[in-house]
Amino acid sequence: MQLSDLDLSKTYSYADYLQWTFEDRLELIKGKIFKMTPAPASKHQYISWIIASELYPYLKGKKCKAYPAPFDVRLPRKGDHDDRKVFTVVQPDICVVCDPNKIDTRGCTGAPDIVVEILSPGNNQKELRNKYEVYEEAGVKEYWIVSPQDKTFLKYTLTADGYQPSKLMTMGDTITTPILPGFELSLDTVFADN
Repeated sequence: MQLSDLDLSKTYSYADYLQWTFEDRLELIKGKIFKMTPAPASKHQYISWIIASELYPYLKGKKCKAYPAPFDVRLPRKGDHDDRKVFTVVQPDICVVCDPNKIDTRGCTGAPDIVVEILSPGNNQKELRNKYEVYEEAGVKEYWIVSPQDKTFLKYTLTADGYQPSKLMTMGDTITTPILPGFELSLDTVFADN
């Protein structure tokens, strides 16, 4: 079976996703197939590696753990974890999960505490609109968007009224979060070689 054999207007579940053996990397957002861009650019991967390497020493020995892509995050609606009823499966560039019960051999079930998405040319609409909605609905506490092209960082923090954006941050700014007390991410470090 090829990706072209699928009806892209149809709604698919995680159970369907598990059956596919395509070489293409895919995500499901509300049951719709989104083809991931080809292998990310070197700048994207380098920034991902920098952020992960900054998180690792901070998280070592703590309950929260960071997981880089490819790593399936299943976002069931209304707590129904049946694979046939899970219609959103995403692969954030990095996610931080503080509840070890959400981790299984296939990835994460339920909202990570922090999701980091690094924009690539061509995926901005998916990241900024579709994923924003599913992360907010699922209860992801913080959604970090990193733009290598613009050297900017935007953090959405979940409140009772939905996501609230931070100011747009760039070189010279340091990222902190109450989810990881004492953790600091310098954007000078993130964007230094880019």
